[in-house]
Amino acid sequence: MKAGGASGPGPRRTPAIGPDGWLIGSAEDAPSTQGTVPEILRRPSPNHDQRPGDEEPYLLVIHNISLPPGVFTGDAVIDFFQNRLDIASHPWFENIRDMRVSAHFLIRRDGTIVQFVPTILRAWHAGVSSFEGRERCNDFSIGIELEGTDTLAYTDAQYARLDALAAAIRARHPIRAVQGHEHIAPGRKTDPGPSFDWGRFEHTRGDHETTHHRHHPGRR
Repeated sequence: MKAGGASGPGPRRTPAIGPDGWLIGSAEDAPSTQGTVPEILRRPSPNHDQRPGDEEPYLLVIHNISLPPGVFTGDAVIDFFQNRLDIASHPWFENIRDMRVSAHFLIRRDGTIVQFVPTILRAWHAGVSSFEGRERCNDFSIGIELEGTDTLAYTDAQYARLDALAAAIRARHPIRAVQGHEHIAPGRKTDPGPSFDWGRFEHTRGDHETTHHRHHPGRR
């Protein structure tokens, strides 16, 4: 209740990762009385397992995804990560018929965060990959998917929520580096692509020791 008795929406809750690896408050998926989408959703994916030796993740990996490519409506990405995608609903889905993948988080175009896997567990997001000479990045990383493409600018809402989510992850886990999928799987992956503004992300982080290693055209 606001001063003077006027009612209104409460303050935005700052995301935090709980001891179980889930975003605190991620069960906020009841329909909004104002008709807006919830800010945080929990949609468990079966595509995960234990981290070897219960290792703490220290790498954050940023991806992009849209299903079908370039389409941002509907819940195809959520269905895909939950192994519930209707392959017959679009011809392109034949390309991913037998894939079993996930990420820890998806940030949609409007800033909604969807969590699929607790951060203490291993999501299947990186595939064949290497960081600082160590392979199998899934073992020691947390994956964040941005709803988008390599060539379409990400939204202000996505950058804001990515900043908040990254801060929550860093407060829970000893993250010391952030990479794009393209940097840990060069030649195989291209996301988040040139449309992702690393400078904007790094500027808002204010912590250059643990952000993405700056890269230049022609160099990974």
